[in-house]
Amino acid sequence: MIIADENVEQHWITLLQEHGYSVFSIRQNHPGISDTAVIDIVKEKKGLLLTEDKDFGELVFAYSFREVSILFLRYDQPHYFTVEKQLLKAIDLFHDSDKPVFVTVTKNKTRIRHI
Repeated sequence: MIIADENVEQHWITLLQEHGYSVFSIRQNHPGISDTAVIDIVKEKKGLLLTEDKDFGELVFAYSFREVSILFLRYDQPHYFTVEKQLLKAIDLFHDSDKPVFVTVTKNKTRIRHI
């Protein structure tokens, strides 16, 4: 399951659902909760967190929240189409991974860090 953080635009949620992925939206189900509460939901649902929030990188690498996989999406808004292929490929590779990863997807590349 993919957990879409509160800041993830509906465009991405719809895209993933159209490609057959189950997406749980924090914005729709738990708006306003803390980042640590989001991580608790990701752990509970054994999902992959999709976020545009840089704070999750800090939680993982500075505060050792290393039990979840996170896909950090970085793009310029008019460039949805340039990121879609990379996002879908990264989701396909890591949405049910047993080993936690921190994946950064941009319009030009995808970076994977095992955590």
